[in-house]
Amino acid sequence: MTAMATRKKKIAPAPAECPVCHGTGEVSRTVHVGRKRRVAGEQTGLCLNCLGAGVISADD
Repeated sequence: MTAMATRKKKIAPAPAECPVCHGTGEVSRTVHVGRKRRVAGEQTGLCLNCLGAGVISADD
């Protein structure tokens, strides 16, 4: 019998979590209204760093 060489499978690294939205894909922005620009609340929107994916691609 001949001995067979065992090969270890390479595991791809997990994509890095977006530092801006912390993996959610959304960020909160404060909404200002009126001439004196008073704060009216917050609104959620798409994270522009990861474009809503929640992860940073490997080629960035």
